Amino acid sequence: MSGKKTDGRSGGVMGWISSACRFATDRNDFRRNLLVNLGLFAAGVWVARNLSDFDLMSPQPVT
Repeated sequence: MSGKKTDGRSGGVMGWISSACRFATDRNDFRRNLLVNLGLFAAGVWVARNLSDFDLMSPQPVT
């Protein structure tokens, strides 16, 4: 009751980032790698579809 419960791992954002990196870089789990690759592919498709209508060479409006 008086202290924080920990199981040996760092909590917070750094713990989440380290567990996400461990999840993404585990070379021995086919299903995990498939999930990560499909997620990265979907993110790439989403970015390509949503950024395709920007013309970066067109003059910008003056505000």
